[in-house]
Amino acid sequence: MLVKRSSNRLDVLALIVVLVIMLLIGRLVYLQVAQGAYYERLADGNRIRLIPIMAPRGIFYDRNGVTLVSNRPGFTVSIVPISGPVEENIILQISEILGVNPDIIRAKLAQHTGSFEPIRIKSDVGPDIVTKIEERRSQLPGVVIEIQPIRNYVNNELTAHAFGYVSEINDTELEKLKPQGYKAGDIVGKFGLERVYDKELRGISGGGQVEVDVTGRPVQVLGKKEPIPGNNLILTIDYRIQKAAEIAIDEQLKYLQTETQFKNAYAAAAVAINPKTGEVLAMVSRPTFNPNLFSQGISFKDWNLLNNNPYNPMDNKVISGEYPPGSTFKIVTGAAALELGKVTPEEKILDTGRHWLIPKGNAMGEALGWLNFKEAMSKSDNVYFYEMGNRLGIDNLESFARTFGLGEPTGINLPGETSGLVANRRYKEKVYEEEWYLSETFDAAIGQGFQLTSPLQVASIMSQIANGGHRYRPYLVSKIINPKGDIVKEFKPEEVGKLTLSETNLNLIRDALRDVALEGGTAGHLFNDFPIDIAGKTGTAENSHGSDHGWFVAYGPFDDPRIVVAVLVEQGGYGTSSAAPIAKKILEAAFNINQPVGDVPKIYKPNTAL
Repeated sequence: MLVKRSSNRLDVLALIVVLVIMLLIGRLVYLQVAQGAYYERLADGNRIRLIPIMAPRGIFYDRNGVTLVSNRPGFTVSIVPISGPVEENIILQISEILGVNPDIIRAKLAQHTGSFEPIRIKSDVGPDIVTKIEERRSQLPGVVIEIQPIRNYVNNELTAHAFGYVSEINDTELEKLKPQGYKAGDIVGKFGLERVYDKELRGISGGGQVEVDVTGRPVQVLGKKEPIPGNNLILTIDYRIQKAAEIAIDEQLKYLQTETQFKNAYAAAAVAINPKTGEVLAMVSRPTFNPNLFSQGISFKDWNLLNNNPYNPMDNKVISGEYPPGSTFKIVTGAAALELGKVTPEEKILDTGRHWLIPKGNAMGEALGWLNFKEAMSKSDNVYFYEMGNRLGIDNLESFARTFGLGEPTGINLPGETSGLVANRRYKEKVYEEEWYLSETFDAAIGQGFQLTSPLQVASIMSQIANGGHRYRPYLVSKIINPKGDIVKEFKPEEVGKLTLSETNLNLIRDALRDVALEGGTAGHLFNDFPIDIAGKTGTAENSHGSDHGWFVAYGPFDDPRIVVAVLVEQGGYGTSSAAPIAKKILEAAFNINQPVGDVPKIYKPNTAL
């Protein structure tokens, strides 16, 4: 009986053993057959990483082949999620090494939840940072050093407002651009040409399949797809003219601040364009900024210096600045008066120092006597042009100003362009709920009061006089080419308006503007002996917040105009003494007059357009 019980127990035990073995075998079969592929992917996820390789952005060249914006290699500190969330002690260590707020690191990690890709924490770190991370390698699993292309603005501040800058995509941009293939951590254009042509410049990122060790450090490359660089931009900018314009402005502002009463002359703008095409040859705005600060990840200190500067260094004053055009607007008033028959070229008007209807006169109460059209323009006589405003009326003046394209953007392909403002009855009634007064027509006729223009708009006015009345859309990019040098897209001059002005009146205005730069004209002391015959117009605009703004706009050569230059100096006083000297140096560079020897890059090939 006892033997039988033992036998039964052994049978039960054997059955249990067999069932356990069958369960184990079944589980093994399930894991290896049914779930084998899943666990293989999971194992590879811990061992193999797909490391994206950022494509270099396209290069910017000037019109003659000078490299203005390029890329350089730089060290980037990234974190590769190895298994689960990154430990807090790793975040704190990296924060200390990089000098980055730990909350910023946590936010970056949160953006990439569930991703196995490296998460860039800080770009373009120095060798000292790399050394510190390598020394703590065992304490920082998942922290890697990548070599990534860093945007390089070759001449730092040169042409900064036209180029713009790049930086890491933010949450708002990511939400908008994600359907187009953008992802967290991408470097994108934020301003200027970098923003406008971001898609063309980005290129196509590559990637590498890399085997990593337990610390996340790459140990073997299993496969690689090379990135495709972005397309390059051939600009209309001329490096030599651009550089001369920037130096001229900086020197003149320093002179005004230190040697004259105009101590607040810290801001200015200058633009040079080809009147026959609309090509922008130079574009300068002051104060400025260094776009390299952004591509490296701008510090709070540097950002605060820019953000708190009362003269707004991030504004491109060439296109976004709104200023009374002052006496440069007399070109418009004079054209309207001639074309509408309100005055003849020969008629003389008496300037006794002030107008006979309203006591408005010239600066310092100067009286210039009897003046015809050419004399009044060359001497920039206010009383004469008050009378032109009186005869025209504000409605005719407004209408003619709009035929020059004023009151609307020029259409340049840059973000942030202003429309300006053409003085008119409707604006005053809408904003101030008041009727229009004759004194306001007088102000409008000499570019004061409600009139507001940008430096680029003033350059457009002069271009239309220079080229026979054609209004071209200004542009900065002549070609987009791929990395092989093939043309992807080419930009041609685009006429967007035509000035209604007879050839007789056009020639009269040109002759009057030429007299401005001759002896007896308001800029004659600067240009009387200039080897190239030019036409110009000075301007001084009243400023309720400080000293007057100075203007000068010119074109040359007179018989075959190839360049228009417009200069504005905020709080610089008279245009003849503040803005005209800058324009003269720009024109000297354009025509290779008095230029320093050895100041030309080897690759530079003077463009036949000048």
